[in-house]
Amino acid sequence: MNIDAQIEAILFFKAEPMKTMRLAELLSVDEETIRQGISTLLQKLEGRGITLLLKDDEVSLGTVAEMGSIIEKIIKDEMHRDLGNAAIETLTIILYKGPIQKSEIDFIRGVNSNFILRNLLIRGLVEKIPNPTDQRSFFYRPTFELLAHLGINRIEDLPEFEEFRIKVEESMEQFSAPKTKEEVPFTSDTDHEPIPVESDQDEETAKFLDSSEKEDDI
Repeated sequence: MNIDAQIEAILFFKAEPMKTMRLAELLSVDEETIRQGISTLLQKLEGRGITLLLKDDEVSLGTVAEMGSIIEKIIKDEMHRDLGNAAIETLTIILYKGPIQKSEIDFIRGVNSNFILRNLLIRGLVEKIPNPTDQRSFFYRPTFELLAHLGINRIEDLPEFEEFRIKVEESMEQFSAPKTKEEVPFTSDTDHEPIPVESDQDEETAKFLDSSEKEDDI
């Protein structure tokens, strides 16, 4: 597979900006090869609905300017749509365990959370903050707007906060434990069974959101 196709696949999967140095590490090539691949990919994407967004030494996939009005309509539609079970599950994990990395969220849920996280970001329910120890990754945490929406002053006011947080942290020990040679790193939606997230917490979060929305409508 050509280097440009590999770059495209990685950017699609990550769904966030990536540094050329990180792409070079992943594909075991030098940065000049990555830059050439990006240039080739840009040419191949001409006339299509997606393009490459370039800023300093970072690159990401994005939509072309001509799609702006349609994308804006889609975002508005998503803002008015109810949260699904997957979004509530992801939001619960971030509320009780955040700040948390996407890889950790994926591990707990057992599936890729790219599109769910994008939806929560668009709604202003969660935000991304830089990882101080690794500039290539981010943490997700609840926004102040979400706390206000839930009617709580601080995260610790969530139902059974300490009890559930401890359960999640115990589960996360599996994620951080050293891997043996026989173990394969998590790379897809089917590598492992999801870690059970207590349904009570999902229901509490859903009730919070539902009650808050009803109050907003009054």
